Amino acid sequence: MSDVTTAPAASETVEGPVSLTDSAAEKVRELMSREEDTDAISLRIAVQPGGCAGMRYALYFDDRQLDNDVLIDVKGVPIRVDKMSSPYLRGTTIDWVDSLQGAGFSIDNPNAQSSCACGDSFQ
Repeated sequence: MSDVTTAPAASETVEGPVSLTDSAAEKVRELMSREEDTDAISLRIAVQPGGCAGMRYALYFDDRQLDNDVLIDVKGVPIRVDKMSSPYLRGTTIDWVDSLQGAGFSIDNPNAQSSCACGDSFQ
């Protein structure tokens, strides 16, 4: 018996580090429906260096399959998370908030030690 585990195949869907609220999933599906090739795209969620607190989130539609991407399906939304971002996002919930202060995605990341005043980056 081998102790070696392999990365999921490009088409394999696994349980991942990110969850979406019902309102976030609905909004992403709405936005995806406006794209040209909806069968080929996924919502890519990444963590990148930047922002005043050191790290920032990136959410965008992507048709690429990068090496060691984790592909998950959350409430009918195909999501890709790259290998480097996955540990930073473990347990993260993304919500869509539409209020008098404005509308946008809200990210609740239990791994963030602190965030900047504007809420765009974290540490």
